[in-house]
Amino acid sequence: MGLAERRRALGHSQETLAELLGVDRTTVCRWESGRIAPQPPQRRGLAIALEIGLSELDGLLASAQAAAQEFTGPPRTGAPPNAGDADEMIRREFLRILTVSGALSALPVDEADALTEAVHRGTATDFARMNGHLWQVYQMARSKGSVYPIVRDQLAALTQALAEDRGGARQLLNAAADLFQLAGEVAFDGDRYSDAVTSYALAASVGKDAGSYDLWACALVRHAYVEMSEQRYRQAAQLLTAAEKLAVRGDSDLSTRHWVASVQAEAYAGLGDLDACERAMGRAETVRDLTGDSTNGGWLRFDGARLEEERGARYVQLGRLDRAEEALQGALGQTALASGQSYRRRGAALTGLAVIAAKRRNAEQAVAYGREALDLARASSSGYVARRLRALCDAFGPLHRDHRVTELGAEIARLSTP
Repeated sequence: MGLAERRRALGHSQETLAELLGVDRTTVCRWESGRIAPQPPQRRGLAIALEIGLSELDGLLASAQAAAQEFTGPPRTGAPPNAGDADEMIRREFLRILTVSGALSALPVDEADALTEAVHRGTATDFARMNGHLWQVYQMARSKGSVYPIVRDQLAALTQALAEDRGGARQLLNAAADLFQLAGEVAFDGDRYSDAVTSYALAASVGKDAGSYDLWACALVRHAYVEMSEQRYRQAAQLLTAAEKLAVRGDSDLSTRHWVASVQAEAYAGLGDLDACERAMGRAETVRDLTGDSTNGGWLRFDGARLEEERGARYVQLGRLDRAEEALQGALGQTALASGQSYRRRGAALTGLAVIAAKRRNAEQAVAYGREALDLARASSSGYVARRLRALCDAFGPLHRDHRVTELGAEIARLSTP
């Protein structure tokens, strides 16, 4: 059975399926013909609409693509499909910085910095300050994508500064590694996973060139989040093991190693390893023992404030529902709707409670929590909350027979479709 056959078996026309998913009918037609594949957020919504699992959907998509290639032959080579668009432009800036950073890191520290010590003194400090401001804007912005043009402009200016050797070379590389992580966050929140991975990989590379173990480790942590968003927990755990080793060599006054441990707990929960998960959570909680400024409000923001919410989410993954509910109710009590960041936190806690209700087959409570989280996702345009809601749809199971659950699932699918 192909995609079209499955759609027809459920009584959907291409028009009705397109309307359900918030896409054009021609998009559905191209999926069914194998000419294009759905994006990750669309895949989950499509699977829900067709009442199949993601693995079964992958099989149908692969069959459609194989049939298309057999009919048309291999894809033609030529200009990149996105040449000239905004994502391609920012990617080129990434690559330019990577090229320059490799040359600068090969020079002795004193020689690289002395190239322009007398020219534009303080430029690197200015870039670091601007990056810090951009992180604050990103955290407060209801629509994270609105930060993207500013990040692109800052990246172009930083590339120019590196090309002209303005300021301290190592400091400029630190600023570049910092900015790459922010660009990756913007892309990841917008479900542009390929761009996010590119950004994080370049942040890690430039962080290495700059000799900054903390920046390097944090870039790997963010890359691990992309893997976990597609349930590739083993690959995420491998990245996090490398990040853990780097963090040990970093600044012991920073919370880098504690953030690594917190994210390791999520990977271990995904792998079903309760003991490893709880050990990692224990390491993460020692962040409270740090004194002074252990974060910078930018590429490193882990201060332990979200530990209760994260512990609840890990217990949900592991099926320990009573423990999870206690932790998430505690986290919900801590959140206040005073900022964009709290929208994300509250939305995640509500989604976790909705998953618990779904696993207990309590449709009324699952829909109540899920709708409140959906309202927050709409208000904040948060891809973070949207991803949590897509995971909620996976937990509905037999509850899909309830019309309230079906309606909520359809609204989540529309929210998740670019």
